[in-house]
Amino acid sequence: MQTTHGTAIRRLALGIALAGASAGTHASMGNIGTSYGIFPEDLATAQALSMFNSQVSANYYNPAALVKDERGELTQAIMHAEQELRAERPNTDNDVLSNDPSQSILLGMKTNVGSLLQSGHPIHLGFIAGVEKYGKEMLAFGSEASETGQFMRYGREPLFLSLGAGTKVWRGLSIGAASRITLDATATLNATSTLAGKTEQEELSVEAEPNIRSILGLTLNWGDTFCPDSSCFLSGFESALSFRNSSASSTAVNSNIIVKQTIPDPGLSLAVSTIDSYQPEIYAFGTQYKGNGWRAGFTVEKREWSGLEGELEADTIRDQEDASGSAARKAEFQDTVVPRIGAEMDLFGRFKLLGGLAYEESPLKSTRTPKLNYIDNDRIIAGLGLSATYERTRFLRYPVRFDIGYQYQQLEERDFTIENIDGNTQPVTADGEIHVVSGSVTLKF
Repeated sequence: MQTTHGTAIRRLALGIALAGASAGTHASMGNIGTSYGIFPEDLATAQALSMFNSQVSANYYNPAALVKDERGELTQAIMHAEQELRAERPNTDNDVLSNDPSQSILLGMKTNVGSLLQSGHPIHLGFIAGVEKYGKEMLAFGSEASETGQFMRYGREPLFLSLGAGTKVWRGLSIGAASRITLDATATLNATSTLAGKTEQEELSVEAEPNIRSILGLTLNWGDTFCPDSSCFLSGFESALSFRNSSASSTAVNSNIIVKQTIPDPGLSLAVSTIDSYQPEIYAFGTQYKGNGWRAGFTVEKREWSGLEGELEADTIRDQEDASGSAARKAEFQDTVVPRIGAEMDLFGRFKLLGGLAYEESPLKSTRTPKLNYIDNDRIIAGLGLSATYERTRFLRYPVRFDIGYQYQQLEERDFTIENIDGNTQPVTADGEIHVVSGSVTLKF
């Protein structure tokens, strides 16, 4: 009886404390930048050329590339991701496990702040912000165990913030540093409740503080570095390195509940700690060649997902312990390597056609994770996009740029074993499709 009451009260405490975020959402171990791409150009090339893009999205992928365009920039984008994630199970007609769309609005800006210095050396500052549900939902957050299975990396996307700067240090060589900013929230709840769950005398305080994680980037233009005054066989080649530190949003709830006629003062103390939108450490290397009216390149990323195992051990919702307190079969993760290729071609002077391909191996080694019942698949990603420049602006100094990008993700079939709280199991075959569309408008200044 006490266990039943304790479980109910624990859920009550967590529910009240998280009410100010976004109850009922299904977030994921991912974010816009790595799941899809920040702006249409990133979607269209499957992020293969993102480390070399002149737009402010370089702030996240490679802040050294912020120096590519000396002008300031203001970009507003809107993105819609339609998901159909399936898990075929015995004795079930409907195999759609999740079709909750992700809908984000993003704003990016960069400017040269070198005029603040007496030397006048150019330093380009960039900022990106993204909000879920077209700006109506700032903190999409979800953490739960599941008896039917849950896809690990898809769902609504949490608040996306990135701030950084880049500068040239030598001919053809530029460096940059940025930060990915997530929020760590702490809630304290004191309340008196009846057995029916009706509370009174509630005291709730919620605090959030930023968690700043580093992003570093370096870009080398081989031609400008080794043959700056003439053309040579290195002209047109450009390489880049970047590092993105691991990050996650987290919530900790400390509560004290008094239940009338059951748990008297000083009450029952409960503590819940959980994470969401975890991102592993990412090391990336890329090279592109830029010709007359076209460019093509590739990027290879190493993602260290094995660090997530330690994070889950401290997660009280995903602690993966059975009723006796002994450890259950834990989720195992592996580091992955993600190859990407992409290209861009000029069309009719004012238009550019973009395309890209990528393959992402699943970081989830386990096919059976009791209580969590995580599902994750290998993914084939294809993108296509169009960029247009409108030059006949009457009041603006520079042309206006319009971009549209489409991305398709195919989740390859994979077998899992789902286990409920009673230990009963059933096999499932998971797959899915994701369609992502994004559009943006860019003003230069």
